[in-house]
Amino acid sequence: MSNERKIRVIVAKPGLDGHDRGAKVVAHGLKDAGFEVIYTGLHQTPEDIVQSVIQEDPDALLLSLLSGAHNKLFTAITKQLEEQGIDDVLVIGGGIIPDQDIPHLKKHGVEEIFGPGTEIDEIVEYVKTHLKR
Repeated sequence: MSNERKIRVIVAKPGLDGHDRGAKVVAHGLKDAGFEVIYTGLHQTPEDIVQSVIQEDPDALLLSLLSGAHNKLFTAITKQLEEQGIDDVLVIGGGIIPDQDIPHLKKHGVEEIFGPGTEIDEIVEYVKTHLKR
C-alpha cells in the first residue's frame, strides 16, 4: 500500500452558469485518475470559491464556465486568492473561452485553459506536471 498523498483538486462553477455536465465529466475523470476531487456545485460566487480553497487546501483549482463571464469571474477569483496570500494553488480554467481572452486570463493568474473536447488524460497530465507544491 502506498502512502503517497493524493492530489487534491477543487472543481468549481463560478457565476450564474447553470451548465455543469463538462465540469462533472472532468471531476469524474480526475477521480478515476486517482485524484481527490471536491466539486462545489453550481452558482458559486468568487468569494464562495476562495473560501472553499481556504477550507479545503487543494493543490489545484479548476474553474469551469460557459456563460461568457470568465474574464470577470476568473480574475476576481485569482485576485482574491492573491489577497489571501494563496500562491501555491494551481489555477486552471475550462469551458467556452475565446482564444483572444486566454492571454488576459493567463496574465491574471489562470495558468492554462482547456476547451471543449480536451481529453481527460491531458488535464490529468497538466495538473500532475504543473503543481506548485
